[in-house]
Amino acid sequence: MLSTMQDDQLSLAHLLQYGARLHANAEVATWTGSGTRKSTFAQVGKRSAQLAHALRSLGVTGDQRVGTFMWNNTEHLECYMAIPAMGAVLHTLNIRLFPEQLVYVANHAEDHVVIVDGSLIPLFAKQLPEMRTVKHVVVANGDPASLEAPSGVTVHSYEELLSSQPETFDWPEIDERSAAAMCYTSGTTGDPKGVLYSHRSIWLHSMQICMSNTMRLSDEDRALVIVPMFHAMSWGMPYAGFMVGASMVLPDPVLQPGPIAEILAAEKPTFAGAVPTIWQGLLQHLDANPQDISHLREVVVGGSAAPPAMMHAFEERYNVPVLHAWGMTETSPMGSVARPPAEATGKEAWEYRYTQGRFPATVKARLVDDDGNEVPWDGESVGELEVKGPWIAGSYYGGADPDKFHDGWLRTGDVGKITPDGYLTLTDRAKDVIKSGGEWVSSVDLENAVMAHPAVAEAAVIGVPDQKWDERPLVAVVVREGQQVTAEELREFLTGKVAKWQLPENWTFVDEIPKTSVGKFDKKRLRSAHADGKLDVTHF
Repeated sequence: MLSTMQDDQLSLAHLLQYGARLHANAEVATWTGSGTRKSTFAQVGKRSAQLAHALRSLGVTGDQRVGTFMWNNTEHLECYMAIPAMGAVLHTLNIRLFPEQLVYVANHAEDHVVIVDGSLIPLFAKQLPEMRTVKHVVVANGDPASLEAPSGVTVHSYEELLSSQPETFDWPEIDERSAAAMCYTSGTTGDPKGVLYSHRSIWLHSMQICMSNTMRLSDEDRALVIVPMFHAMSWGMPYAGFMVGASMVLPDPVLQPGPIAEILAAEKPTFAGAVPTIWQGLLQHLDANPQDISHLREVVVGGSAAPPAMMHAFEERYNVPVLHAWGMTETSPMGSVARPPAEATGKEAWEYRYTQGRFPATVKARLVDDDGNEVPWDGESVGELEVKGPWIAGSYYGGADPDKFHDGWLRTGDVGKITPDGYLTLTDRAKDVIKSGGEWVSSVDLENAVMAHPAVAEAAVIGVPDQKWDERPLVAVVVREGQQVTAEELREFLTGKVAKWQLPENWTFVDEIPKTSVGKFDKKRLRSAHADGKLDVTHF
């Protein structure tokens, strides 16, 4: 028996029209360095129509890929809305990829047009001659004459293209399972791999972002969207914001603690999201330059584990709760959110908040051991996390790396445990787990323990060879500005906080922990630096 319900398509064209009309007065504010330039959802709707007409004039007539090489700003939001809504595919190019990787993904995706922020022209121009399929470059917020294009590539002004176009567009009917946008993984091993999101997957993901057991985004919010729009669809916040009418504050190129604090003071956002390194830096800045940020009802931290010490500091010193979340490019990216059960209070609630969170109804999860057998959800047994669901990738574009997918499940590469009520705790990446004397050492647990010391700004742990134990942990430490601490003091600080046999004998102090293009600790580079003898290691 079939239902009697209408089979209407969940397309981003409808989402654009809905947000522009029913949330017409919601704001989009882009930071300028001294204030904001503001637009409304209604104006974004009109300019998105103009952009769609402009792209049609450049030969985007079907599902051609339109790349963006941009910061978080209003023009990028217009691209987010217009490109999928017109039936093309939005390809957000990660500006932090290595040059050869940037060229690879543009060619692999076969980008036809690339829209570039003017401030990024010097970076983009070096790679453009090698982008074989790009026929048009559109420069936003800058002078197109400053980009010297190779033969066969035409350069346009974003504003001039849009200015002559109608403010309405006959948005097509789009199959909800067709591709809407694509992101490439950061490519820490091998070539980056493409993930194609569908209209349906983005729509369902946006609805979940707004639900009460996840981020609770609503029309009462003013969301500071720090997580880059060129990475994992900015955690879905732009589309979710358009869905419920949440105003957005976009920081443009700003990722430094001082300017972020200025944005907070000027715009008083109620919600924000970014990776832990952003919040760590902001915490240090606020401790040195106090200001009231209690207008933030909540901030979300994802991308890597949030140190519990940082979570406590924001709540206890600034009255701002930090919500822990987990996800990856392949999961759109939300996979779980650590909002405690309603009945949990005090210490029990904090224990839930330390986890990576509970899976929403649309994400199925399991743990498997090295032989592929399922591991029970008992809060103790550890295995590799595999997930599946309507916004989880089932393959990579072009069929790359099929081993990443197992019997219809995505192999995340994350190792962890799950409680009976579905809360995930990640103990490591599979490639980062340290095996010492036959026992597993969690680098994440050690990092969090070290970063609880008040003099430590950042700490990353890797495994290094050991003749007796096979591997032992090496802790790389960044000391807070104006502070001092020794390896001996840190090791003593860990006593009683981790098992005695896990106490690290190897320590190194560095000016900076190397990071990937998405702000995670780049342990591959740390391991390489150690192997090459570039780290000054203290050994007990």
